[in-house]
Amino acid sequence: MDSRAQFDLTGKVAIVTGASRGIGEAIAMAFAEAGARVVVSSRKQAALDAVAAKIQERGGEALAVAAHTGDSDAVNALVARTVEHFGGVDIAVNNAATNPHFGPLLTADEGQWQKILDVNVMGYFRVARAAVPEMQKRGGGKIINVASIAGLRPLPAMGVYSVSKAAVLMLTQSLAQELGPHNIQVNAIAPGMIKTRFSRVLWQTESIARSIRAVTPVGRFGEVDDLTGAALYLASSASDFMTGAVMLIDGGMNVAGAITVNTGR
Repeated sequence: MDSRAQFDLTGKVAIVTGASRGIGEAIAMAFAEAGARVVVSSRKQAALDAVAAKIQERGGEALAVAAHTGDSDAVNALVARTVEHFGGVDIAVNNAATNPHFGPLLTADEGQWQKILDVNVMGYFRVARAAVPEMQKRGGGKIINVASIAGLRPLPAMGVYSVSKAAVLMLTQSLAQELGPHNIQVNAIAPGMIKTRFSRVLWQTESIARSIRAVTPVGRFGEVDDLTGAALYLASSASDFMTGAVMLIDGGMNVAGAITVNTGR
């Protein structure tokens, strides 16, 4: 088989949540360059319109649909709009996330717990629940859950977020087991410290950034482009025999041992 053909997404339709910037935007751009028709989604329409325009300027096909993954009706409408516009769904990337709490785990209030779990875990479930029937109509599909190294090793001052990402990993495995007979592969990407606006408190605070670089064998923060190759692999036919797996892309942080970060608190 032509190895290039394995990564070709021509004719595929992909939904990417949290796609207005950062990791989601980079994945959406990579999918479009590989031939997919891409639906970019997040909460704010204006930011999505800019991403869709960028894809279209480069010759790709894109549709911008604002949707909050904490809202089941909004997620259902996102999938319905995708089917109406592009005819179906082949790939769903769960990337939308939130983290309104930074500090010791026991200082998080119940509202913060609920918000984090509702978006980071239930949001992923809602997208899968809405997209899977459409994938089944097309004979199969791919679900890619963006987790985090925090799901494998707790990050200091990000305990609730770490719990949510651990849940994402189990959600990935459970869905993989249940959906395998339907030719739907479900895998996760677990990034390490990636330089995005979402993580800016970590890389803009020098005391924290210094300690993170010290426990990362490659000695730097990751960039969003460090993740796009893995996402393309998981979305393509090259990964048809892979499901329930976690691709850890962390610059070696996990093999370095316990994550100790000076939060300055």
